[in-house]
Amino acid sequence: MNNPHLSLLNKEQQEAVLATEGPLLVVAGAGTGKTKMLTHRILHLISQGVSPSSLLAITFTNKAAEEMRERILPFLGQDDLSPLLVTFHALGLRILREEHKTLSVNRYFNILDTQDKVSLIKQAMDYHSIDPKEWEPKKISGVISRAKSDGIKVSEYMAENNPLRVITKMVWERYEYLKKQEESFDFDDLLLETFLLLSQNPEILKKYQQRWRYIHVDEYQDTNTIQYKIVKLLAQAHNNICVVGDSDQNIYSWRGADMSNILHFEKDFPGAKVIILEKNYRSSKIILQAAHDVISKNVERIEKKLETDNPEGDKIVVFEAFSSQEEADFVARTTNKLIQDGVAPGDIAVLFRTNFQSRILEEFFLSYSIPYTVVGIKFFERKEVKDILSYLKFSLNAQSLSDLKRIINEPKRGIGKVSIARIFAGQSEQLTAKAKESYEGFLSLVNEITLFSKEHLLSETLKFIIQKSGLEKKFLKEGEDGQERLDNLKELVSYATKYDDQENSFEAFFEETALFSGENESKEKGEESLVRLMTIHASKGLEFSYVFITGLEQGLFPSTRDEVKTSYEEEEERRLCYVAITRAKKQLYLSFARTRMIYGQERINEPSEFLKDISEEFLEHADSQDGEEITHYLEW
Repeated sequence: MNNPHLSLLNKEQQEAVLATEGPLLVVAGAGTGKTKMLTHRILHLISQGVSPSSLLAITFTNKAAEEMRERILPFLGQDDLSPLLVTFHALGLRILREEHKTLSVNRYFNILDTQDKVSLIKQAMDYHSIDPKEWEPKKISGVISRAKSDGIKVSEYMAENNPLRVITKMVWERYEYLKKQEESFDFDDLLLETFLLLSQNPEILKKYQQRWRYIHVDEYQDTNTIQYKIVKLLAQAHNNICVVGDSDQNIYSWRGADMSNILHFEKDFPGAKVIILEKNYRSSKIILQAAHDVISKNVERIEKKLETDNPEGDKIVVFEAFSSQEEADFVARTTNKLIQDGVAPGDIAVLFRTNFQSRILEEFFLSYSIPYTVVGIKFFERKEVKDILSYLKFSLNAQSLSDLKRIINEPKRGIGKVSIARIFAGQSEQLTAKAKESYEGFLSLVNEITLFSKEHLLSETLKFIIQKSGLEKKFLKEGEDGQERLDNLKELVSYATKYDDQENSFEAFFEETALFSGENESKEKGEESLVRLMTIHASKGLEFSYVFITGLEQGLFPSTRDEVKTSYEEEEERRLCYVAITRAKKQLYLSFARTRMIYGQERINEPSEFLKDISEEFLEHADSQDGEEITHYLEW
């Protein structure tokens, strides 16, 4: 077999395909055809007589693995072996199942999903009489997960004098015992146990080193410590390792991704060849120049500058809104015009830094009857939002059993399933003393909410519920994930302020939120028929002809949620902006609001520093009155 399509690759892609022996780092900028290059590299190796079974390609998502598989299989004969194209977790699962005897477990051991894992964590906490109201099980689960991603076993975990670490150590030890009893592994074990197996059993390691003589790793900048260690072990015998990545697109440090893995590749693999893919096939020249203006301010990166044969393209439209409502109206109105002009809704994306920003965008998209979907969970379908609404509804209507069921033990207050069943059966007198005390405390809380709502505004009542219910305290303990949920509740309060001056404000609020959810559901269609609203993190790997980046305000994007940010965190915000800009092919819109309501209070904003980074020659500013482009410029 030969690879007749090498002529379709550019010079740098060809060079990467042909550099088959020894370590290779391919720095592939956004839209530079890295998947195409990887596909042809694998095909070229096969054409040179390398057995497909000797080839391993590791990706981060099943979708990426499937895309490579679809590109490669048509070039293989029906009876040919196929290269192994898998995610890191799938690779670990394959090795652990094959070596189950060494591990002394059943070949068909159970794999715990997130819910199963938290359930066992709760059992471990119960064993040690640890109160889940004081120590959130999901938080402890996350700490354990991060430690495993760093290659740390429970026996190596240092508790020190940190209360959370002391609790985590106790729970983790019991959790491992419970998993062993039922022969289960969690997703983190698929990597950690694989590394331990390979590092502690030289003969087993040698077997896999001989099996996979050519190793490829996609999105190498997103590898964590344990993934890096597995790759290094497998590659050290033949040293034929090709990693592809882009330091400018490292945006997952909060998930354990360690950018030093790609920055130190040449140190880890002496004699490594480095090839930089800078030819972009996606975006216009102006969009790429704007992206470079932003990312070039970073220090920790591999230097490159994307170039393209694409047209120069239209200037980037900047819109300065007075308020977040005006910003959302601009985005929805401009989107509507694009669709009327023949643009497919699926070619349009609206990006934002944090989830709570979707709420007002959804409101205006509905008002313009624009078909859309929120990638992830829509605002009024988010659990924390539904919980607060249930608190309010039940305080006003004690007959609403569905709302009671939702909130009676949220956050945890020691009312278990048996107690709930008795309460619903009208047998609350049969509750245990502890459950009865908790239930009476819950009823007292509901009564407080009822009385408060009669004397206060809707937005004030919601704020009262968030604080008095214990949800605010709970989320403040949950780190980044909890802060995001709290932000969503703060946005709910901000949304409610528009009803404060209305008659029958509570009824109007409930009516509109119900209609909002119903109308949203009715618009579900095929992906190509919907404009996509999503966080920038969710947009990575995607591309759209028309992209809106919203909320470009100092403090929101870049986020300054933490009072003190490290230089690494500051640079990650800039990388996030780079990723957002490079999703756009034809037209990019950047917007910000001079005022934005946060937790019911108007906040005055300064434009994002990222806007200031982009050269003025690439920008034109939209008029706040009609959205048409005009020639005056903002004073930053």
